[in-house]
Amino acid sequence: METFNDVISADRLVLVDFFATWCQPCKMMHPVLAQLKETLGDKVRIIKVDVDKYGPTAARYGIQAVPTLMLFRRGQVLWRQSGMASRSDLLAVIRQYL
Repeated sequence: METFNDVISADRLVLVDFFATWCQPCKMMHPVLAQLKETLGDKVRIIKVDVDKYGPTAARYGIQAVPTLMLFRRGQVLWRQSGMASRSDLLAVIRQYL
């Protein structure tokens, strides 16, 4: 079974959405991330981590607000932002690392 560390340690870019099911802005991020995936295809992997289910993982990365988006490659944090992000803003950030 693939672990969180396995996923973020890959050579491929990984965008992690730390979210909570009760968080309204988190729910609003879902279509933005779906559009992003449609645009970028396999260039980036997008995963969602529920902070209530995976508290130790969220704590390890100091997640104090949701949504928090983080971009990883080879286990390294390349970028991080808390709060909503637009598709165009996310594309601009990700394209810097492609």
